[in-house]
Parts: sequence; C-alpha cells; structure tokens
Amino acid sequence: MASFSRGKPTAFRVNTLKAAVEEVVHRLRSSGFVVQPVGWLNEAFLVGAEQRQALVRSVEAEEGLIYIQNPSSMIPPLVLAPRPGQHVLDLAAAPGGKTIHIAGLMENRGKIAAVEPIRTRMYKLQTNLRRFGVTIARTYLTDGRTVGRKVPEQFDRVLLDAPCSSEARFRLDDPRSWAHWSLRKVRESARKQKGLLRAALASLKPGGVLVYCTCSFAPEENEQVIHDALEYFGQAVEVEVMDLGMGNVQPGLAGWEGRTYRPEVTRSVRLLPSHVMDGFFLCKLRKLASTRWLTRSGGRRR
Repeated sequence: MASFSRGKPTAFRVNTLKAAVEEVVHRLRSSGFVVQPVGWLNEAFLVGAEQRQALVRSVEAEEGLIYIQNPSSMIPPLVLAPRPGQHVLDLAAAPGGKTIHIAGLMENRGKIAAVEPIRTRMYKLQTNLRRFGVTIARTYLTDGRTVGRKVPEQFDRVLLDAPCSSEARFRLDDPRSWAHWSLRKVRESARKQKGLLRAALASLKPGGVLVYCTCSFAPEENEQVIHDALEYFGQAVEVEVMDLGMGNVQPGLAGWEGRTYRPEVTRSVRLLPSHVMDGFFLCKLRKLASTRWLTRSGGRRR
C-alpha cells in the first residue's frame, strides 16, 4: 500500500544495439544528469524523479540510446535468457521495451516474432523497434491466443508479459491508474491470460523455455493461471526454480480463497514493490515433451 504513494527514481536501460554503456553514461553525466547504477544489470541506471522529464526529452532518449523502464520490467528478458541465433516469440509485445531488450541479448542475431492484437499499439511497437535499431523482429497483428494452432512448436524461447489489471502500477496521485480496475476486470484478464498461456506453450519447442509475467498482485492472474496450465499440459511442462538474487522477493502463493494450487506453483516469484522497483510476478516454465496432440485434438485429452 505504501508503494502506491511512494515516489520512485526513474530507471533506464542503455540500448546496447546502438551504443556502448560507458559512452551513453558519460554523455548523460556531461549533460548534468546524476546517474547511478542499478547494481544487478550492467546497462541499467537511475536518475532522480526530479530529472525524469529532462531525461524523457534528452537527445539520448530521442536517438534511441536509452529506454526508460522500471527495473522490474528488465528482469523477464534476463530470466528468459535468449541466445543469438534462436527463434523467439514475444506474445504481447507492445510497446516493445522487452522486445528491444531481447534483441540486445541476442545481439540482433536470430529471429523474433512480436505479436500485438491492437492496431494502434502495433504502430507504436513498430516505431520503437525501428527507433531502437532492432533488425531481427517481424511484427504480427493478431490475437495471441491463435498462435499455438498457427505455428505449433516453432520457438526456442517465448515471453508472455500478459495483459493484466496492472495493480502494481496504481498511484494515489493519479486516479486514472485505477479508474478501470474492478474484480470483474481481474476475472476478464485471467480468462484472457489462460488462453494466451496455453497458446504460448503450444508454440514452444520441446526443451524450450517460457517466461510468464504480469504487473498484477492478483493470484487469479498469476498463480491460478500457472496452476491451470500445469493441469492442462500435465507432465509436458514443469516450473523451474528462479534465483533472482534479490531481497524483495517471495515465493508464489500455495493457494488462494480456499483453493490449493499444485505445489510447484510456489517456484514462481512475487517481486515485491520497493523504493525503486514496481511489483511483479514471474514464472519460468520449461516444456519437456511435445504437445502437438493437444493442438490436433482441439485441446481434448486422449
């Protein structure tokens, strides 16, 4: 609750596709910015909240040398750990911050499929990918829930930063941040997330890794969605342990409102809000066996 009213410094990540970290930091400091390292990611830095607007308007931001982003949002691509040459799916990609980060980790070598169902957000995604120098991404205007049927088992890595109720982004000084929130929205988000995660896992190659994340605190959008996916795919999917090396984490919930989740759901992570970081939920899944029979049977178990 305190995090909803606490002011945070502004974080950014140097875009290594276009410039060296040291060069960009030197430029910013020469322009009067007080730049401090985040500590756990070489290219991530902070400036005070009072310098946010100046940073947004800076030449470095305009040229695509930095991407302004809360540190919590930098973690999913690191957990996904894509490698150069791989085929990666970003299933809810707009506005593109994580897609850009993935391309940087891949050194612009390989292929990224970036999916977005809303046309206006797709335009923003495409603009950002060009501006930040991403050359390996192809964008698709489509409902991500259809991807599993269209391209089953095509991807080495899948990131699903799922559309959610955005509870971790509430701000007491901005009524717009919770204006559209309701328990109904939580339930609607959870239904959409369930379909997206099934499609994402269907599109993943056996042996591949998927990272599911949200900026919601709601168990219905987090642990419940993971539990349902494990029930659906059975032994074809497992939850992998994550060690983020941070103090502001707790394991996923074992249950909620009288419902008990599968024990492995507690291997997921709740990233607690701090003086710097927003709240976040992450789960790392590995596909152990083919699920093509599920796609062929329309989701009916045999």
